[in-house]
Amino acid sequence: MKLSQEKRIQLHEFNNLTKSLSFNMYDVCYTKSKKEREAYIAYIDEQYNADRLTKILTNVADIIGAHVLNVAKQDYVPQGASVTILVSEGPIVEVPTENFEESPGPLPSTAALHLDKSHITVHTYPEYHPHEGISTFRADIDVSTCGEISPLKALNYLIHSFDTDIMTMDYRVRGFTRDVDGHKLFIDHDINSIQNFIPSGIKDDYDMIDVNVYPENIFHTKCKLKDFDLNNYLFGYNKDSLTDDEASDITDRLKIEMDEIFYGKNMRAHPRDSSRNE
Repeated sequence: MKLSQEKRIQLHEFNNLTKSLSFNMYDVCYTKSKKEREAYIAYIDEQYNADRLTKILTNVADIIGAHVLNVAKQDYVPQGASVTILVSEGPIVEVPTENFEESPGPLPSTAALHLDKSHITVHTYPEYHPHEGISTFRADIDVSTCGEISPLKALNYLIHSFDTDIMTMDYRVRGFTRDVDGHKLFIDHDINSIQNFIPSGIKDDYDMIDVNVYPENIFHTKCKLKDFDLNNYLFGYNKDSLTDDEASDITDRLKIEMDEIFYGKNMRAHPRDSSRNE
């Protein structure tokens, strides 16, 4: 069903479809000492504190054309932050045709249209491996909308807002709306992959895997950065201060960590498992 501004289906009252985007990003870093780990977490907490996250989510609201009704934000102790924004509908003057096309959305310079009964949330999770010297920062962003536009239009901006080694994205259309004859519509736009909403320049930088369930309107894409430069994963120093063996060992640890996150499974033996085999 190809929809356009000229071929829009007339609905019975409001568009009740719920469109939800979950965007999860991971930043991985090697911190060989407790002091480095604490410095990294302090850096992350400063870079992605509740105030900055609020600004990011407010820009998302602008991109999808929503009015901000209420903001709740919190910086946690010892680490992490959360922001929730409730947004509401405004008057729709014109529906841009690009809202019905699979293409990357804008950066914060234009707004599309206004939505109702919607929310945008973010939660951050700085954490570290107890033995491997690896720290990981995760941010979970959820954009849930009702109406004609997909929250996927905010994906381009979200990707640009975070330094990310790994991204996982889920998009789902839930519920139904009705046309004027009472016929149910379970989706109101064409989509075959979340990748179609990611700019080609970004896609070139990542290995990407899709897991889609088309009959259920469920779409999943995960991405892992292709290029690996150890200097980008050392906090406060560079690889010139390491021996070749140290650099190789740290590289292996980081790559395993990233692969485990990307594939969603443990890929190294747990110490408890080794002790059972002795």
